[in-house]
Amino acid sequence: MTEEKINRINELARKQKSEGLTEEEKAEQHALRREYIEAYKQSLIAQLENTYILEPDGTKRKVKRRDETPLN
Repeated sequence: MTEEKINRINELARKQKSEGLTEEEKAEQHALRREYIEAYKQSLIAQLENTYILEPDGTKRKVKRRDETPLN
């Protein structure tokens, strides 16, 4: 997600609070928010896939998913 898109999300949020949004702006806001959430989830998943637990005996154990159901 680019800085411009994040700025646009914030701009739409401010406008929504002050004067309201048109239907087109509401649709744009919804799409941008969904894109932001998906990017955030993908970042978190990538971080967790590279996370290891250090056991007391010094061994490293890769973090595993509890289930294989999608997060969506």
